[in-house]
Amino acid sequence: MRVVTTDAGLGRIEDGAVALLNTAFPHVGAVLEQEGSLRCLASCAVRRRISIDEAALVAPLGRPRAVWGVGLNYVSKAARTGRGLPEQPILYLAASSGVSVPGAQVVIPQAVTEPDYEGEIAVVVGRRLYQATEAEVWPAVAGITAANDMTARDVMRTTGTPALAKSYPGFTPLGPSICTPDDLEDCHGIGVRTWVNGELVQDDTSAGMIFPVADLLSRLSWFAVLEPGDVVLTGTPAGTGQDRACFLADGDEVRIEVDDVLPLVTRIVRPADAAQRDHRLTEPVS
Repeated sequence: MRVVTTDAGLGRIEDGAVALLNTAFPHVGAVLEQEGSLRCLASCAVRRRISIDEAALVAPLGRPRAVWGVGLNYVSKAARTGRGLPEQPILYLAASSGVSVPGAQVVIPQAVTEPDYEGEIAVVVGRRLYQATEAEVWPAVAGITAANDMTARDVMRTTGTPALAKSYPGFTPLGPSICTPDDLEDCHGIGVRTWVNGELVQDDTSAGMIFPVADLLSRLSWFAVLEPGDVVLTGTPAGTGQDRACFLADGDEVRIEVDDVLPLVTRIVRPADAAQRDHRLTEPVS
């Protein structure tokens, strides 16, 4: 099942259209908080159908309670940077206030000199995970979606703190759709591709992860409880702006494609002066 959140409510993607559902849940995060999975949406009656092009898609999860990330989790990325493979995941928390709506414009703060994109597979937790085995992880996953784990490389370098480099408003675009695990073609080889202004710059699959999804979430759950609706960003492959020495500029468009979900598009705005900092940033639903 593929689920979206629109300004008119929750919907299923069916035959290239959005089937708007007869449910009081405002977004996927609310469903998971109460139900622990998205299965209840499979049997919801359909109010009406609209084309995907007509649907105003919003942040599918609302504002997640927690957004976890992992650094250096692809063999291709380690090879590009010349670093050895880590023995343990390099984990961090990013501010959930950085989550933005699919298709939103992201305003780069003036102080940031090296804004970068990171195409990633985002895993959405369905059921509570604590000290979980690898075998317990996928049954507790609600679904996957696309993420652009944007990073201020200059801030990362000067502070050494991922949470600061990744938590600016709008720096964590998620969505627009969520695919449940039973609809994934191959949960062990999920493709992720990134296009910047129409140029393919990242192309890999989850088979290239150093710590695969089940291993990663299992390890994380031994230190922190993962609750329904939490998001785990699973790392980015080679081909980021850091790798290419080419950072994001005003007017750039980043398109991230993750297998089995709708593409995630981010548009970059770089104000010329401080007076332009109030450029509208679409807020995620609460």
